[in-house]
Order: sequence, then C-alpha cells, then structure tokens
Amino acid sequence: MSGTNKPKVLKMSAPASPNDPALLRIDGAIATITLNRPAAFNAIDLTIARKLEQLSAEVEANNNVRVLIIEGEGRAFCAGGDLQTIGAAAEANTVTPVVSEMLHHYHAFIETVRRMPKMVLSSVHGSAAGAGMGLAFVTDLCIAAEDARFTPAYAKIGVSPDGGSTVGIVGTVGTRRALQIFLAEDGFTAQQAYEWGLVVKTVPATELKAATRQFAERLAKNPPAAIAATKSLVYQAATTPTKQQLDAEEHKIITTMHTDDFRVAVKKFTSKSK
Repeated sequence: MSGTNKPKVLKMSAPASPNDPALLRIDGAIATITLNRPAAFNAIDLTIARKLEQLSAEVEANNNVRVLIIEGEGRAFCAGGDLQTIGAAAEANTVTPVVSEMLHHYHAFIETVRRMPKMVLSSVHGSAAGAGMGLAFVTDLCIAAEDARFTPAYAKIGVSPDGGSTVGIVGTVGTRRALQIFLAEDGFTAQQAYEWGLVVKTVPATELKAATRQFAERLAKNPPAAIAATKSLVYQAATTPTKQQLDAEEHKIITTMHTDDFRVAVKKFTSKSK
C-alpha cells in the first residue's frame, strides 16, 4: 500500500451469522474479531478455534488492514478453554485427540496473530482467564477496562499454560514474574497488569470501545511497511545475536525506504526544514 492510496472501506469479508462463534468486521484499516460465545463467556472450544484460525488468516491476507482488534461479546473477554468439552473428554478418556485437535486450530490462530505484519490489539473487559488471559497478552498490545480481571487458572486445575500464555507473558515480564503469575497468583487486576507492562492503558469500562478504536486509529496511522518491519524486528530481538539483528535492521530499513510512504514523509519533512 502506498502513501497516496487510502485503504478501502470493506464490510464483512464473508457471509456470517450472528450465531457464529467469532465474527469479523473490517472498517478501513482496522479489523475487529469478536469472540461470540457470550453464554459460555467466550470459552474456547473446537468451533471457535476453527473460526478464529479462518478469520485471522483472512485478516493477514488483507493488505488494506493495518490493525486488528480482538474483543469479546457479552460480560467477559474470554473464560479460557471450554471445561465442559474438556471435562467430558477426560471422562471418556479422549483428552489427547480432543484437546490436540482444538489446540491445532487455536495455536494456528495464535501463530497468525504473532506473525501477521499488522498490529494486533486486545480489548479486554470483564474476565480473562486461562487461555483468555493468554490471548489478552499474546497480542502485540492490550488495552483493558479498569475493572477487568485476569486469572491464570491453570495450576488450580492441575495443568500447565497453553494458548500462547507463556509466549506473551514471559517475553513481557520475565521468568520470575511469569512463575509468580502462573503459580502464586489467584488473579490480578488491570492496574497490576498495567504496572507489570502487560497492559498499555486502562480506561473506565464504559469508555473501552471508544478508547480502543481511538488507540487503533493511532496505530493505523503508521505506514504498513513500518508496522510490519518494526513488529518483526521487536519480536526477534530477544533471541537474535547482535550482528544478525543489526543486519536485519539494515535490511528492513532499506526495504521500507523504497516505499511511497517514506518518500512522501521525507519530502514533507525536508520541505519544512528549508
């Protein structure tokens, strides 16, 4: 996308039903995926995992989109894995095939969230528990309602984290805080998450949707090449040797300098300084 071409305003990318377990809407440069199992507090089961994999792939392939918002319908952001489904599988001794299939699709969705050359912003209200907490923090940035509550949930039922929970949290807070969160915290507030660097800002619950949109619009002002290159560099920095990281920085900045967005911006800047 060049700096002279404004993104088109698109409607729903595919026919959808209000009863679909997740919904996608696209408005200009901003896409929104809504978890849509409010009666189950948006718990993750196979149906929503498959739908999230599909919708995230659509967003990744859409060159008009610069920012993706992930939100939850109803009273909660996401209650984590669907324990009704998982509990039934445990009783039937089918945990391995049932959970493996669900995580195959859900983890594909998480991979896409981390890989896509767009900013992904979680907008959290109510409860974010287990894999729901993981989803809130595996996105690039998180904005939360002041009364949002984050609950690790895993250790209490005798399991370890999944759904990208360790991917997002450890990279942000480090190993000691991560161990504290997963093994020594029954839950924590949006304010604590903000203090630990997991949440970029908190707002009153009644202002969350508007604040999320405003923040997404701010992020979307960045040209797509700059977003893609910066996201890639930031995520690889922690595990890449210095020389390799510097080479990557050189390659990506030169690549972005070949875009119309850069040429227009530099011309505007240099004309002001004369």
